[in-house]
Amino acid sequence: MKIATRIMLLLLLLSIAASAKRRDPLTESEADQLRQVAMDPYNRIKLMIKFTEARLLAIDQVRLDPKQAADRGKQIHDLLEDFASLMDEINDNLDQYEGRPLDKDTVKQYHKGLKELIDADARFDQRLNALKSASETDPVTKKEAPDFRFVLQDAMDSLKSNADMAREYMETTHDQKGSTKK
Repeated sequence: MKIATRIMLLLLLLSIAASAKRRDPLTESEADQLRQVAMDPYNRIKLMIKFTEARLLAIDQVRLDPKQAADRGKQIHDLLEDFASLMDEINDNLDQYEGRPLDKDTVKQYHKGLKELIDADARFDQRLNALKSASETDPVTKKEAPDFRFVLQDAMDSLKSNADMAREYMETTHDQKGSTKK
């Protein structure tokens, strides 16, 4: 019994330590920008797209910079992790807006944001697939791929979930009484 208690305590401490290591994928400036548009679904979605796109751009820059060769795989890993976290955050935001009644003007803006998100998801998918392809064919990227292979798959899964959710929510419209199907 004492051993089981110690094991449970150790597992609890390990899980707390693991969760404490997670870093916020947003910079302070990005978090401030999101707070300013908290009640505006269109601008919030637009900012999230911008921040997510910045992570993919940073991956491209890291891959092209010979000065970053020493820990490139780790940097790509971290940026992909941020990308996946941002995709999950977008999903959470979509759920939040989908769950509340919105006025007609807000619904129009929300749908406009969803359209932009669906377009961005297609671009993101191309870029992640290009990275995956490079990890299988490019000798340098192939060598670095073990550092980020699993998180790349997580990012691709988060993106697919995001795209599916955005398409599903495009089919939904809101009125003042709540949500109804088109």
